[in-house]
Amino acid sequence: MGRSGDLPRGLVERFKARDGRWPDDAGCSMLHVDMDAFYASCEIRERPELRDRPVVVGGVGARGVVSAANYIAREFGVRSAMPTGQARRLCPHAVFLPPSFELYQRVSSGVMAIFRDITPLVEPLSLDEAFLDVSGALRRLRTTPAEVGARIRARVTAEFGITCSVGVAPTKFVAKLASGLAKPDGMLVVPVGQVTEFLHPLPVSALWGVGKKTAERLFDVGLERVSDVANAPLPRLKRMIGVALAEHLHALANGHDPRAVVAEAAEKSVGAEETFEVDHYDRDLLKRELLRLSERTAATLRTRGLRGRTVSIKVRYSDFSTITRSRTLPVATDVTREVYQTACKLLDEQVPHGAVRLIGVRMEQLGAGESEQLLLDAPEQGWRQAEQAADKARSKFGTAAVRPAALLGNRPERAGATEPKPQREADPVE
Repeated sequence: MGRSGDLPRGLVERFKARDGRWPDDAGCSMLHVDMDAFYASCEIRERPELRDRPVVVGGVGARGVVSAANYIAREFGVRSAMPTGQARRLCPHAVFLPPSFELYQRVSSGVMAIFRDITPLVEPLSLDEAFLDVSGALRRLRTTPAEVGARIRARVTAEFGITCSVGVAPTKFVAKLASGLAKPDGMLVVPVGQVTEFLHPLPVSALWGVGKKTAERLFDVGLERVSDVANAPLPRLKRMIGVALAEHLHALANGHDPRAVVAEAAEKSVGAEETFEVDHYDRDLLKRELLRLSERTAATLRTRGLRGRTVSIKVRYSDFSTITRSRTLPVATDVTREVYQTACKLLDEQVPHGAVRLIGVRMEQLGAGESEQLLLDAPEQGWRQAEQAADKARSKFGTAAVRPAALLGNRPERAGATEPKPQREADPVE
């Protein structure tokens, strides 16, 4: 859903916080906080000279895609998930930067710590956004939900040099919509008694669960606004889009969303992947990339205090056909060597030869990593201790401070961490 001319005049302004004033926030205990152009903002924080220039972050090669763009670049039509080549044509004078995921992770961890200083009920959705339930924190802090939102915005800017937008509302769905409409660097407060007034003028694409195909189906029968869905007879909706989706959309359109914030949802997997600028057949080169990706994946596990039991590799060929293969270990691990050796065995034993466009490594069946199962004849100090020492050196001196010797040579050209998806016949309902 856009924030432009598709919205009725004055809709956003009626709910926007300005100069320390905002609509009635009583009962609006749900906050959604979203960092503004997060990747680009982190890069600009590191390079203040880029503040007034268009900045695009993503794969810099011909196969790359845009991961993020600052608002100056967006004025030229650059958007996330756009092929980098198209972004260069739209904004040739932009600064194009490869992503720095360790930087984003570090800033994200600090921002999430700010949220948890306020309430333990924090549900991260990604590195740059989260839901907060502040109902239990209001009495302790002697404040109101919107004041909490204002404090968060001030702290994020003061401590990390980036901005965020906040939605304050009685439900998760409305809070997320509000934060999106508050961008950039704003806050919207939707009072309990004005939820339908806020929702009903919005296009049906604003409803969670309405993808491209569903939107077209609703448009075909004249249901263009959220109000149209809210007022439509439920049996009619069920016949058009199915029982479950109809009930879901009808409830949202009428302002009903009983979902609670789920704090500290367990991560299901951790991984990394790379897209090559040129397709590769060389198995030795592919194994070096598996080592690089295994190192990144295991380091992420150690940082998050996790270990995984299942090693999975992903291989995409030049024709976009993709296969995944996995193997479950007898003991969970966060050690690069163990992840890499298993990934290589999967490549050798289960992956056909061919021109490889993308390769990835992922760890699944994750669990807490505090305890360690001891093995007979294991050395007193092993690979894990060596990698933990390397982690400390990299955190102090940079990611290139300690690397496996096999990765010290030239690395193959790559497009970045993401790539355009092949065209599908039909998009699934989101």
